[in-house]
Amino acid sequence: MSDFTSGFWSYYIAAIALVGIVWCAWLLLSQRRIAAQQTGAAADTGHVWDGDLRELNNPLPRWWMWMFLLSCVFALAYLVLYPGLGAYRGVLGFSTQGELAAQRQAAEATQHAIYAKYMQMDVKAVAADPEAHEIGQRLFLNYCAQCHGSDARGSRGFPNLTDTDWLYGGDPDTIRQTITKGRNGKMPSFAAAVDGKLAGDVAQYVRSLSGLAYDPIRASRGEGTFKTTCAACHGSSGKGNQALGAPNLSDNVWLYGSSEGTIVEAILKGHDGHMPAHEEILTPERIQMLTAYVWSLSNTDGASR
Repeated sequence: MSDFTSGFWSYYIAAIALVGIVWCAWLLLSQRRIAAQQTGAAADTGHVWDGDLRELNNPLPRWWMWMFLLSCVFALAYLVLYPGLGAYRGVLGFSTQGELAAQRQAAEATQHAIYAKYMQMDVKAVAADPEAHEIGQRLFLNYCAQCHGSDARGSRGFPNLTDTDWLYGGDPDTIRQTITKGRNGKMPSFAAAVDGKLAGDVAQYVRSLSGLAYDPIRASRGEGTFKTTCAACHGSSGKGNQALGAPNLSDNVWLYGSSEGTIVEAILKGHDGHMPAHEEILTPERIQMLTAYVWSLSNTDGASR
């Protein structure tokens, strides 16, 4: 109820709730008095079904009436103790946000005892522990599989975490930094400096770097532009630069695709790959477990399988 833009709506909702409860109680009592005053033929409503099935206006059973009235009293007591009357928070100050925070704190306290021993261990040692590997896998499925896939092999625009090709580095410290702070891998657009035809020639040269089929004549025309425009990030030989997150263009790993059209699109439009930070979502203990699991995906020698 904290989203009200005016105090009127808070009073409006509170009034509807209270009037509704009072009206229900009044309706029950008023109809009971009317029914009590009717006797004999007056108790017959005149409605008949199947020839002899008559509807009578008899008083409600006493137990039913008291149960109804008690429910009205319960409703009033509930609205005094808990939120329900507009912006009124209730005597107990209960809120779903507070309850969630308390449950989360209790869960984290319980999990801390499980994670504590792993916080004192090296990441590679954690990765070799079967129990830690299982915990890390579950964390990955909850927080990472939406982008990287349940098998961690990624998809277009989302890196494969099971190979040895890393944009920023695959050592434990770098992986932890990536999970904690996130990444923003931005390739700028070069449309202002390179036209479509020349971008195609550069794409042919880039394909030649990784051993893909290419046009030698067009690649030779694009080589100079690559070395003056692209080499600042990717290096003169296209090996990339992990400090900048610039991918290696000389291997067979392609984040967005290796066709000429896809490469031309990257040159002219650029890319903006964003990996969100998880430091406000995951505790340091969970980040430790997740780091160990992700590291193990491409380091099978030191990982539990």
